[in-house]
Amino acid sequence: MAVARLPRESFEVLKLLAARGAREAPVFLSSRELGEVLGVSQQAASQYLIALTEKGYLERVLGGRKQGLKLTASGTQVLRKELHELRTIVEGAQPFDLEGTVVSGLGEGKYYLSIPGYVSQFRRSLGYEPFPGTLNVRLAPAEASRLENVGAIQGVRIEGFQDQGRTFGGATCYPSLLNGTTCHLIVPDRTHYTDVAEFIAPVELRKVLGLHDEDRVRIGIGKGAPPAVPTKRGR
Repeated sequence: MAVARLPRESFEVLKLLAARGAREAPVFLSSRELGEVLGVSQQAASQYLIALTEKGYLERVLGGRKQGLKLTASGTQVLRKELHELRTIVEGAQPFDLEGTVVSGLGEGKYYLSIPGYVSQFRRSLGYEPFPGTLNVRLAPAEASRLENVGAIQGVRIEGFQDQGRTFGGATCYPSLLNGTTCHLIVPDRTHYTDVAEFIAPVELRKVLGLHDEDRVRIGIGKGAPPAVPTKRGR
């Protein structure tokens, strides 16, 4: 989910193009015209476009003497991140709501949540040992983009570690409510999905909430008290 920090001039180019509709369709604008709007030379404007294209933030489509410029998903993400940071500065970190659909995972959660190096940290940092398995919720594109705001919520770090020559990555857990039940959103440092959110709790959320694949769920990120400390599972 990480988004690289852009030079201010490059960000202004993205902002200008987005204002002209380049999120939805190509905007035809020459380097000279772009330079005039930005108050820079044609050469400088051309270099901004080349750099943004090479970074994957812009798509350039040739069209006669002008070029069509369209923001990629990554370019739009840069603007969303900037907007989110400004809102956080002005308004402070705010909890937010999402909706999604329950889906089955690959079974990796059960394995990782049972590794002693993680379990001991969960007990110490979250105050409970998670049920060995995550509840996976698929988010629509608009909802998934809002999940980028989670960085402003105070989370709990689970640090990576090494065990028997293998490296295990870290993660951050964010207090959440899922259909009114307290849990944590867990965001691995190296996540496999961009549209699937994973939740952990002291209990089996599927069973407790009677959930099945394709069921819709309501999520409150940054909401709810920490889950109650469960009894240990034979450890």
